Amino acid sequence: MAYIIAEPCIGTKDTACVDVCPVDCIHPRKDEADFESAEMLYIHPDECIDCGACEPACPVQAIFTEDDTPEQWKHFIAINADHYK
Repeated sequence: MAYIIAEPCIGTKDTACVDVCPVDCIHPRKDEADFESAEMLYIHPDECIDCGACEPACPVQAIFTEDDTPEQWKHFIAINADHYK
C-alpha cells in the first residue's frame, strides 16, 4: 500500500515531503525540468516504502495512504500511478 498525493497539492507543490522522503519517490523535485509545469507532486507507487515520513511533512494535508484516501479524492490513486507510466 503506497501513499498518494491528492487535490490539496494542486497549485501548492510544497516540497517538504520531498525533503523527508528516504527513497526519493516524490517528484518532480524543484531541480527537475518539469517542476514548473507540473500541477502537483506525485508519489511513485512502486518505489514508495510506506514509511509515512511524507504525510506529517505536508503543510496542506494532501498525502494519504491508499486505504485512507477520502472518497472525493480516490481518483488521485490512479493519477499518481499514471504519472509514472
